[in-house]
Amino acid sequence: MTVVHLVRHAAHAHVGRILTGRAPGAHLAETGRAQAAALARRFAGARLAAIHASPRERARETAEAIAAPHGIAVTVAEDLDEIDFGRWTGMSFDALEADPDWRRWNAARSLARAPDGETMAAAQGRMVRHLHRMTADGPEGAVVLVGHADPIKAVVAAVLGLGLDALHRFDVDPASVTTIDVEPHGARLVRLNDRGPDSDGETGR
Repeated sequence: MTVVHLVRHAAHAHVGRILTGRAPGAHLAETGRAQAAALARRFAGARLAAIHASPRERARETAEAIAAPHGIAVTVAEDLDEIDFGRWTGMSFDALEADPDWRRWNAARSLARAPDGETMAAAQGRMVRHLHRMTADGPEGAVVLVGHADPIKAVVAAVLGLGLDALHRFDVDPASVTTIDVEPHGARLVRLNDRGPDSDGETGR
């Protein structure tokens, strides 16, 4: 069995206000740096085999905080990237609410595509592919994958056998930990959206 911790990056300055997506320059805010430090404390006593992160700055900075006490180099993995939101990237959520395509995206994730961007199914496919690749050889220790809310939710949906239209039924907050056990016959969800004892109440996308 391999234990996989799916960690959402800590908070950046635009969390909850702007759909940052793959826009460059979204570094951790002061709150996010505190959250990342809290994650480092949570994982300090764990036996970690590897730490992989999305290419986005906020994910890499969160992963580096977790990795520091272990002396592990963070591996950047393209498959853990945020969804490509295409033309929606950088828009405020207030502006998006007026877009019927955005409302369709949230109502039917299994069918909709971000304009000039990616489908939810494509994001789920690359996340699950990376998960299988990381656990295939039975690493000696747990694996930490630092990424983004919707791709992590897509993995949870795959593990639980939920359709992609069900992603609105649960949350994956900044600096939360979602844990799954992966065995040869399948995977099971151990914990979801665990924000730990140092949670500061920050939520958002």
